[in-house]
Amino acid sequence: MDFLISDELKMIQLTVREFIEKEVYPRETLIEDGDCIPEELIEGARKVGLFGISIPEEYGGLGLGMVGKCVVGEEMGRGSAGFSGYHGAHAGIGTSGIVMVGSDYLKAKYLPDMAEGKKIGAFALTEPDAGSDASNLKTTAVKKGGRWLLNGTKHFITNGPEASVITVMAVTDPSRGARGISAFLVENTFPGFRVGTVEKKMGLRGCHTSEIIFDDCEVPEENLLGKENEGFITALRILANGRAGLASRCVGACLRLIERSLDYSGKRVQFGKPIIENQAIQWMLADMEMETQAARALTYQTAWKVDQGMNIIKDAAMTKLFASEVYNRVADKAVQIHGGMGYMKEMPIERVYRDARITRIYEGTSEIQRMVIAAQMMKKG
Repeated sequence: MDFLISDELKMIQLTVREFIEKEVYPRETLIEDGDCIPEELIEGARKVGLFGISIPEEYGGLGLGMVGKCVVGEEMGRGSAGFSGYHGAHAGIGTSGIVMVGSDYLKAKYLPDMAEGKKIGAFALTEPDAGSDASNLKTTAVKKGGRWLLNGTKHFITNGPEASVITVMAVTDPSRGARGISAFLVENTFPGFRVGTVEKKMGLRGCHTSEIIFDDCEVPEENLLGKENEGFITALRILANGRAGLASRCVGACLRLIERSLDYSGKRVQFGKPIIENQAIQWMLADMEMETQAARALTYQTAWKVDQGMNIIKDAAMTKLFASEVYNRVADKAVQIHGGMGYMKEMPIERVYRDARITRIYEGTSEIQRMVIAAQMMKKG
């Protein structure tokens, strides 16, 4: 296992970092206050190839492996969580299913435009009665006259209002439970498709989450993604691979919180000296750094295993669980170091504290990750 990244990845890392510092940092307040991603920021992301990091070069993408995607994710995590969430839902779970199991026809039809950011992707698994219990889907797909008719409601779908191409899980054989679920690629222009309620959230402003409603939604037969009744397996693969990417964004956010906390504590004077000279502050900073570097090491170890084609079900669960919990602890300590100012909206720490909370819930709650880890341990026993 080699933790050194290639010269090519170093160049990509520097390009993304420059983009985040020059284009994203100055617009973070605009994203937060306006609850939208400025079009010029999206256009800038297109120019540096950010929308195509998961897509093979033959379809216009960068064709990065998981280590490469984590390098990008770490840099993205340093900036606006709303923007990185919007990007991550597209470049990760929104496109990886097509790359993994899509037919040549589907890849050729959708991936070039998705690589350029002309079409934005999303992933629709969660429903009102199927959150952590993802096998309890109610959305159905029935084949009729050379097409599939989808009926049901998805909710909490990241990029739901903006997505042009959505990977949707639906029941095709109710008698088989989780083994009767299939995956489909659904365009937002298909008859019977509509966006429902756009949710108001605690954080991640600019990254929109909504219901998606299917009312006899007409999906071409060829838009079946992978094999019929193997959609749940596809969903698990998509989510497992996506967890390393999410963890890398958590790590990036932690690194920026540490930088901000070091800067503030070095300048904030109380009782005649900078507060960083107090042991209590130093211990918080030390814990923040230690846990962040541990999360970083676990993230890249899991990413390396993905690139080697290894089974990473347990690793992905551990990585997502640990990195998201570390992110929340680091954010909490950052607020404490900043004191009263950390609680004020004029400081970015308050925003990051709110943004961090969702990472312990979406793409599998911390409790579900522990269940996955324990189940994998018992299998080996």
